[in-house]
Parts: sequence; C-alpha cells; structure tokens
Amino acid sequence: MLTLSGLLITILSFVTFSIVSASLRSYSTMAALRRAPPLLFDAAAGKKHTATVIFVHGLGDTGYGWSAVVENWRLRHRLDEVKFILPHAPRIPVTAAFGESMPGWYDISALSGKIDDIRKEQDERGILQSREYFNGLIEAEIKDHKIPASRIVLGGFSQGGAISLFTGLTAKHKLAGIVALSSYLPLDSKFGDFVQENDNNRRTPILMCHGDQDQVVPYGLGKMSYEMIKSQGFDVTMKTYPGMPHAADPEELDEIEQFLSARLPPQGDKKSEL
Repeated sequence: MLTLSGLLITILSFVTFSIVSASLRSYSTMAALRRAPPLLFDAAAGKKHTATVIFVHGLGDTGYGWSAVVENWRLRHRLDEVKFILPHAPRIPVTAAFGESMPGWYDISALSGKIDDIRKEQDERGILQSREYFNGLIEAEIKDHKIPASRIVLGGFSQGGAISLFTGLTAKHKLAGIVALSSYLPLDSKFGDFVQENDNNRRTPILMCHGDQDQVVPYGLGKMSYEMIKSQGFDVTMKTYPGMPHAADPEELDEIEQFLSARLPPQGDKKSEL
C-alpha cells in the first residue's frame, strides 16, 4: 500500500528526473551546436581578396578534409584572389550510426545506399539550422569583407553538397554559383515552399557532379534531384563520372576549378560593386 510519504517521494523523484532529463537534453543540444571557427585560406600573397568560396565537408569529416584540394588549387594560381572558407560541422548524434556523435550538418536516419531511406524522416530542423549558419557566413562576407554576393560561391561534398544545394537555391542573395558533389537536394518534397521565400538564384549557375557507382548517396538520387531542379527552371548542369564511387577524383576537381575560375574571374584592382 502506498503511503503519503511514499507518494511524495515518488512525485519528487519523478519531478527531479524530469528536470534533470530536460537539462541534459538542453545541454546536449547546445553542446552539439558549438561550432569551431572555419578553416580559412586567404587570397594568395600580394593579391587582393575579391571573391570567396565556402566549401562544405561531408558527414563525419571536418574542413581539414578538403584543405589539400584548396592548397593544390593555390599552387596552380588560377584562383589567387579567392578566399576559401572551410567550415567545421558541430558534433551531433547520428541516427544512422546508432546515435554515435560525429561532425554533421544534420541528422541522417539511414545510410543503406537506398534512395527511399535517405529521403524518409529528414531532419528538417537540423537542415534549417545549418542553412541559417551558412547564410550567416555569406552575410559576413558581404558586410564585413565587402565581397558582393555575385562574387561568392557555395559548394560542398556529400552531406556538405546537399546543404550547400539547399542553402544556395533558397539563399537571400543571388550567388555567383553553387557546387554539389556526390549529393542530393534535401527536403525536396517541400522545396517549392522554401524557394518561394527566397527565389533569387534561378539563374545562378549550378554544377552537380556524381559518380555512377556511388553506394552511399546513390547516383539515382543525385539524378532525381538534378531533374527536379532543372524542371523548375534553374540553371543546373550535371556531370556524371563513370565508375566513380562516393569520392572525388582529379578529373572532377579540375572541372570544379574551371567552374570556379569562370564564375570568379580575377578583377585585379577593379573595385567590387556591392
């Protein structure tokens, strides 16, 4: 039989447990969204900073994972006036990894290589939080560094390409270009609603690249995203790399460098117009 004192103890225990659980969830959320400053590659020595590329890594990686690519481009001197920003994703619990914490721009429910598994139960809240972060980086370049949006390219690989595609297509400013490697368009079923809010990049050149042997983000999903974006009147091109898995190869990186060079030609002493 439950006594009054026993009932009080039970109630107090439940209340205490609830408060502690809520606090832990709140702490976990705040800790997960703590962001390290991005890795920066300033314009080449002696060159004026006239353009910016924000390039976003994939799930489980960091900005350092793409530093060697940027350093190689630096050696070729085709993008000397470009500052590269390589952000680091916050560590979050990832459902597809049984809740293990790793760098990610949003949660993924499954990594089975199946299209339907990737498209179901998408982390809309996480996607929108990351979009807000990247919009903030773009705003900072415009306001703090006087780089016009027409001289900013947003791109990335895998999950980084997906969030770049979603952010770029719904950005508040018209960008110079968007790059998405081995990726797809998240929240595609709601894309029409999101693009109505900010429809500024329908004429912005978009480069999508995908290997036809990708077992992580299926080639079919990338093609599906491309066809949907194309059908809505966006200026998108898709390059297919036969035999390439979920990776980037030298031919693809050369293609990206050419795209960036075309979208962000050197200006020298010419003054940028905001």
